[in-house]
Amino acid sequence: MPPSSWRSPGLVLLAGSLLMIVTFGTRAGFGLFLAPMSSDLGWGREIFALALAIQNLCWGACQPFAGALADRYGSGKTLALGTLVYAAGVLIMATTAGPLTLHLSAGVLVGLGLAGSSVGIVLAAVSRTVPEQRRSRSLGLVMAAGSLGQFLMVPLGQTLLGAFGWSMALMILGIIVLLATPLSIVLTGRPEETGASQSVTDALHEAGRHGSYWLLIAGFFVCGFHVAFIAAHLPAYITDLGFDPGLGAWALALVGLFNVVGSYSSGVLGGRYSKKYLLSFLYFARAVLIALFVSIPPTPATVLVFAAIMGLLWLSTVPLTSGLVAQMFGPRYMGMLFGIVFFSHQVGSFLGVWLGGYLFDATGSYDVVWWAGVALGVFAGLVHWPIRETQVVRLAPT
Repeated sequence: MPPSSWRSPGLVLLAGSLLMIVTFGTRAGFGLFLAPMSSDLGWGREIFALALAIQNLCWGACQPFAGALADRYGSGKTLALGTLVYAAGVLIMATTAGPLTLHLSAGVLVGLGLAGSSVGIVLAAVSRTVPEQRRSRSLGLVMAAGSLGQFLMVPLGQTLLGAFGWSMALMILGIIVLLATPLSIVLTGRPEETGASQSVTDALHEAGRHGSYWLLIAGFFVCGFHVAFIAAHLPAYITDLGFDPGLGAWALALVGLFNVVGSYSSGVLGGRYSKKYLLSFLYFARAVLIALFVSIPPTPATVLVFAAIMGLLWLSTVPLTSGLVAQMFGPRYMGMLFGIVFFSHQVGSFLGVWLGGYLFDATGSYDVVWWAGVALGVFAGLVHWPIRETQVVRLAPT
C-alpha cells in the first residue's frame, strides 16, 4: 500500500538511521563486557563468546522470516516487536547469574530482537521508499548511521561500565533500546506491487536458481566471521597485549567512526561503479590489513591505525551486498532475500565469535583465528569476481 504522505523518503531515512544508531551501536559494545563479566562470574571466555555466537546465529536464522513478515505486513510492526524483544534481552542480561541466563538473554532474545529491529528490515524499508537512482547512496547512509552508533554507544558503554559496573551499565543500555521503539512508526508500510505479481515461493525459486545469489551468500559468510570476531574479542585481545582496557573501547569506537566514511562512500561508489569489484577489493584489503596487524609488533598506535583502516572496510560490504540483491531481484521481496544472504553472514559470525573464545581457552592465543580471517578474506575476494550484476529476466527491460 502507498506510504502516508507525511512519511517522506527523508523522514524514513532519518528514522531508519536513528534506529540503526541505537540497535547497532548497543550491540557493537557487547565485547566490552566479555572480560569483566567472565572474571566477575568465574567463567572462561568461551561461555560469553558462546552467548554472542548464539545471538548471531539466532539473528541470522530469524532474519529471513522477519524480512518475510515485513514484506507481508509492513516494516513498522516488525521493527516495533523486534525492538521490544531486543530491549528485554539486554535487561535480562543485566541480571545474569549463570550461563543459561546469559545464553537465553544475550543469545536468544537479543538475537531474535536484532532480526526484527536492525539492518535487514531497515535497509528493506529504505530501499522501497527512496528512488532507485538514490538507493545505493541511501543504503550507505543508513549503514554509516549504524557505525556512528558504534562510535557513540561503545564509549558510552565503557563509561557506564567503569562508573556503575556491568549489571547497571546493561540495565541503562536496555532502557535506551526500549526508548527507540517509537521510531518504528515512521517505517510503517509495505512495498507496492509493481509489474507482474510474484509469490514468495516464486521469489525463492528465482533466487535459488541464480548462481550469483549463491556467490553473494558465500562471500557474506566471511564478512560475518571478520566483524563478529573483532567486535567480540578485540578489546580482550588488546588487554592481553598489556594495554589499558580503555584502548580497546576506543579501538571499537574508532572502527565505528571510520566506518561512517566507509559505509557512506561504498554506497556512493556502488551507485557509480561495479558493486562486485568493490566487494572483492574490500575483502582483499581486509586480508592484507589483518595479516599486517598480527605480524607487526603491537603498540597503541598500531592498534588505533588498524581500527581506523578496518573501520573503512567494516560494514562497507553491506550497502553493496544489499544493493546487489535489490538490483538483481527488485525491492519487492528484498527483506526476505537479503535475510537469507544475511543468515550466511551470521553463520560466519557464530563461528568467528565462538572459535575465538574456544581456541583462546584451548591455546591461550587468538592467532589461529586471526590467520583464518586472512585466508577467508582472500576467498571472499575471489568469490565475488564472477558475480553477474544484471537484473533477472523478469525485470530486464524488453
